[in-house]
Amino acid sequence: MDAWIVIGLLIVAVIAFATEKISVDLVTLSLLCVLVMCGILKADQAFSGFGDRVIILLAAIFVIGAALRETGVLDMMGGFLAQTFGTHPKRLMGFMMAVVGGVSAFMNNTTVTAVFVGPVMGLSRKLRIPPSRLLMPLAFASLMGGTCTLIGTSTNVAVSGAIKKLGLQPLGMFELTSIGLVLMLTGILYMVFIGTHLVPERDKASALAGDAMRDYFAEVMVLPGSPLISQAAFDSDFSAMEFQVMKIRRGEQTFDAAPKLRFQEGDVVLVAGKVENLIQVKKIEGIDILEDVTLRSSGVDMSDAQVAEVVLTPRSAFVGRSLRDNNFRQRTGLSVLALMRGDRSLMHHMANEKLRAGDVLLLQGPSDRFRAFEEGNDMIVITQYQFSAETRRRGFMLLGAFVLAVIASSLGWVPDTVAFVMVAMLAVFMRCIKLENAYANIDWRLLILIGGMMAFGEAMQISGASRMIANFIIDWLQPMGVFAVFAGFCLLTMLLTQPMSNAAAALVVLPVALQAATTMGANPRTFAIGVMLSASASMLTPFEPSCILVYGPGKYRFADFIKVGGGLTLVMLIVILTMVPMFWPLK
Repeated sequence: MDAWIVIGLLIVAVIAFATEKISVDLVTLSLLCVLVMCGILKADQAFSGFGDRVIILLAAIFVIGAALRETGVLDMMGGFLAQTFGTHPKRLMGFMMAVVGGVSAFMNNTTVTAVFVGPVMGLSRKLRIPPSRLLMPLAFASLMGGTCTLIGTSTNVAVSGAIKKLGLQPLGMFELTSIGLVLMLTGILYMVFIGTHLVPERDKASALAGDAMRDYFAEVMVLPGSPLISQAAFDSDFSAMEFQVMKIRRGEQTFDAAPKLRFQEGDVVLVAGKVENLIQVKKIEGIDILEDVTLRSSGVDMSDAQVAEVVLTPRSAFVGRSLRDNNFRQRTGLSVLALMRGDRSLMHHMANEKLRAGDVLLLQGPSDRFRAFEEGNDMIVITQYQFSAETRRRGFMLLGAFVLAVIASSLGWVPDTVAFVMVAMLAVFMRCIKLENAYANIDWRLLILIGGMMAFGEAMQISGASRMIANFIIDWLQPMGVFAVFAGFCLLTMLLTQPMSNAAAALVVLPVALQAATTMGANPRTFAIGVMLSASASMLTPFEPSCILVYGPGKYRFADFIKVGGGLTLVMLIVILTMVPMFWPLK
C-alpha cells in the first residue's frame, strides 16, 4: 500500500512541477508532510535532506557567482568577444559558446546567461547582427557547459548527493569533464554548422517584410497645445517619427486606431516604435511619455533620470502580477516607459498586463535603483555598467580564490563544502557583494526542491515504489537488452526535463533508474550519470530559466526552440548513449 501512495504522490509531483500552478518549494514540502503523516517516513528522515552538505555547497556557489557578476569580472568578457572574433558570425558564435560554456562549467548556468545577455546584446548591435542569432546559442552553451564539472549545475551536485545517500561514491570534481567536453564541442559544432541556419533572424525578417511591428509599445500623452491635436491618427506626426498608432484612450473610452479618428488634448496613445525613437519623445514638444507626465505632476524631479532596458528574471518578485498590482513605481522608484514580450504586440493597457519572466521593460530612474534590483536578481539590465578599477580588482582577487578552491577541493586538500563556503564568506568580507544581496541571490526554492526530493527518493526506496516502477520498465525493455533500458531512462529524463526543472527531473527518475540497474546487475553509476546528463538537455522548449532570459530580448517564438533545440537535443542524446557506457561500462 505504501508503494502505491508514493507512486501516486510521484505522479502528482510530476504534474505539479510541469504546470507550475503551485510553487515547486510548496509542492515539495507538501509531499514531505504527506509522507510523514502516512508513516512512510519519519520526520527526521523527511527533512534530513535540508541539512545535507549539497545544500550548503549550492548556496555558496550561488553567492560566489553573484559576487563575480556584481564586480564586473564576467562582464568584461563581452568586450573581449568583440575584440577577438567580432566580424565573422559563425566564428563569433563558436567562440562565444566556448567562452560561455567554459564559465558555466564552474557556476550556475542561469547566472552565466544573465551575465552575458547584456554584453551579447551590445555586441550584436555593434556588429549589426540580429540578437536572435546569438542569444539562443548563448543559453544553450550555458546548459552544455554545466555538464563539464561537479559544480557546473545544481543538477550535478544534487545527483552526487543523492547517490551518496543511496550508497554510491559521490561524483568527483572533474569526473564528468571528459564527456562534458565532448557534449559541449559537439553542441558547438552543431550550432555553428547546422543550428546557424535554423536560428531565426527575427529583426532582419521583420525589416525585409516591411512589418510595422516595432521593438516596444508605449503610452504617449497628447499635451495641451500639441501640434497633434486635430491630426488624423493615420496621417499624423507620429508617422513622421516612425511610430505606428495602435489604440487611443480618451477618458474612460478606448478606440482602435482608424483613418478618420483625430487626436484631442489629453489623449493617451498606444504607439509601437523603436527604443531610440521612444527616448526622443521626451524631447518633442506637445507629447510626452504618460509615466513621465504622471511623475512630474506628483512633484518628482526627472532631470537626472537614466533610461535602460531590463529583462525580468524567472525569480523576479514582479512576475505573475501586473504593473498596477505590483505598485511597480512605488516599490522600485523606476517608471515604465514601454513593454515588450517576444515579438508579440501587447494591445492592452500596460498597467494591467500581467508580467512574465523574460519580458523586456524600458525603465527610467536613478542608476542606483537599477543596480539594487539587479543585485536582488529581480531584473537584468541589458547595458554594460562602468565598474571602478577597485571593484574589478576585488573581483579578480575573488576569482583567484575561487580557482584555488576548485583546485584544493578536487585534490582532496579541503572538503569542497568548506572550500566554497570560505570563498563565499570572503566575497562578503571583501565587499564584493553585500550580505543581504548574497542571501537574495541564493535560489531558496531550488534548495528546498533538491533537499525535499532527496528525501522523496529515500521514500521510494523504503516503500518499494522504485522497485515496482523499475520492474515494470525492465519487463518492457529488457528483452531488447540492458542498453535499451539505459536508453529508456535517458530518454524519459530528457522528456521530463522540458517542462520541469532539471534537478527535479533527475531526482524523480534517479531512484527508479538505480533500482533497475541493481535488479539487472548493471552498473548503477552508469545509469545515474546518464540520467544526470540527460537532465541538462533542456533545449526543446523555452521553459528552462536560461532560455527564458533570452526569450524576450531575442524576440523568439516557442516554435524556434523546437526547431533549433530539437536537433541539438537529439544530438546530445546520441552522444550520451554512445559515450557514457564507454567511460562507465554498463556491466
